[in-house]
Amino acid sequence: MIMREFFAKSLALLLGGLILYTSATGPFESLIQRSIFLALVILLGLAVYPLGAGTRWRPMGAAIDMVLGIGVVLACGYVALNHESILVELPWATPRDMLFTALLLVAILELSRRAIGIIFPLLIVAGLAYAWLGAAIPGPLGHRGFDLFYMTETIYLGDLGVWGMLVGVAATTIAAFVLFGCLLLHTGGGNTFMDLALRISGRSPGGAAKVATVASGLFGMVSGSAVANVATTGNFTIPMMKRLNYPRPFAAGVEAVASTGGQIAPPILGAAAFIMAEILGESYLRIALAALLPAILFYLGVFITIHLVAKRRQLQVVPEDELPGWSEVMRPERIIPILAALGGLFYGVLSGRSIQMSAFYGILMTVLTFVPFSLIARVPLREIVGKLLAGLVDAGKGMVIIGVLLAGAQILVAMIGMTGIGVTLASLIVTVGGESLFLVAFIVGGVCLILGMGIPTTAAYVLVASVLAPALTAIGVEPLIAHLFVFYFATLSVITPPVCIAVFVASGIAGTNWLPAAMESVRLAAAIYVIPFLLLIYPALAGFGSALDIALASCQGVVFVVAFAALMSRVAMTGWRILDVAALLVVIGLALTPGWLTTLLALGMVVGLFLRRRHYLLSAPDEHSDRGLPARETH
Repeated sequence: MIMREFFAKSLALLLGGLILYTSATGPFESLIQRSIFLALVILLGLAVYPLGAGTRWRPMGAAIDMVLGIGVVLACGYVALNHESILVELPWATPRDMLFTALLLVAILELSRRAIGIIFPLLIVAGLAYAWLGAAIPGPLGHRGFDLFYMTETIYLGDLGVWGMLVGVAATTIAAFVLFGCLLLHTGGGNTFMDLALRISGRSPGGAAKVATVASGLFGMVSGSAVANVATTGNFTIPMMKRLNYPRPFAAGVEAVASTGGQIAPPILGAAAFIMAEILGESYLRIALAALLPAILFYLGVFITIHLVAKRRQLQVVPEDELPGWSEVMRPERIIPILAALGGLFYGVLSGRSIQMSAFYGILMTVLTFVPFSLIARVPLREIVGKLLAGLVDAGKGMVIIGVLLAGAQILVAMIGMTGIGVTLASLIVTVGGESLFLVAFIVGGVCLILGMGIPTTAAYVLVASVLAPALTAIGVEPLIAHLFVFYFATLSVITPPVCIAVFVASGIAGTNWLPAAMESVRLAAAIYVIPFLLLIYPALAGFGSALDIALASCQGVVFVVAFAALMSRVAMTGWRILDVAALLVVIGLALTPGWLTTLLALGMVVGLFLRRRHYLLSAPDEHSDRGLPARETH
């Protein structure tokens, strides 16, 4: 046990050091970089997720792990040593190559099962089986089939299979950002983010729920992982909400939704921003800017819904004695390292440096500000070094799931490209949807939710981008809009029943049944189910068009999410539920209709409704307080 932990930390430190070195100096030749990276990731994964841990057959599991580890080292080492001949000569597969491919595949599939669950490896197996047995499948989904030698050449002996673009992005760009995030959090950024969230929103109605929203959003901008956000911030925010007597399903739903928002929030978008940039050939900055307004609308909708529900249910604020003072939060030694780190990152991006170099600037500024402030505060040198090393170790461990995930996804993408199933499915969807943009989009969105269930966001996006985005581009949707559309629906799969991973984790922390929590999550995140369709109506939300177009689209989007939040929170506007619903639906309909006239009408109606709500509550505060729905609304 102790030896395994030491081995795991050593590997994590080595992987973190590799990430730091290549962020500063640039990557090695592609096959060398990717093969060394994947070997370290899999070896670390076998140490972190040991087979049979805690059971009496662990010795057998250890033997299997050792065989897989040796096989992976041989397979990856062979590619690193023979990278030139593989890229130049495109060699024919031999039985040895097939053996190495099999060992690598088994290691990726088994580690995916341990770290992620059974659904993702089953998808990879299905893709491999489809490529091999395609000739036996009747109808339009069938194809000529490929033998095992050809599949080995595609997967292993080239840069389109397991060594393809996704693993390349993971080994460079994503790895650099994971390291940046881990160092930022370990050097005090995590505590500062949480204290800022408490200070900003703790004293407003539903303060603890708003703290969860703000904190998870801030964490998500760095980590970009819904489940990691829930596990990190949820262990603080959910107990706080429970202590203040918030309903447990509501507490779990708030945390799951807020953490999921981190997946769609720039700069990282759950690592999808980098992959999307590579697929589309767009700059990373363009992707991040395109996702900015939709992310703001999402968090605005969640924040308003929480506020209105909190007013209606009379949810408590965070007690004053639990809030840090502004003087404590804004101490220079806490704020300056964060600002310097983000400044270094954005300087690199805006000055045209590579993304990994920009991340290195952020890492460098983190260290150059954290160390002097720590020394001034007389923090022991051993503790300073310990925090920096802990950041390196956590970055290495954090890359296990991402690396294995993208290696598996790359294999699946290679099979999709080889068999042409993506083009076939896109054609079928367009045939069913006909000329209707929204019918095609509705079908695509539904299939994205299904394909993404049980799969982490990044892999889900890769899958739906390969299979379903072409259906939208085929009917004239801008490629960036199409990819954002499928990305949002793939992201929502982590909170959409029945397989909602983020809700499962949040429910476990809250100690409640997952189904009521999932219903709360869907209600809180309802706006994001419609925002992708807003992008189809208003491409300016993603930056297409003039400044006037963007302003109009933004105004329509704000009106829409405000009205939608009021509708989903069942807030009392007039005292008559049917009239409230009808009026809000009219506002939503106007917000979905392009034009300045409809914008002004929608804006005027939503302002009028909230003024009417204020008058309604003041006119009979005892009878119509927000303690619950008025009597007429209960029927």
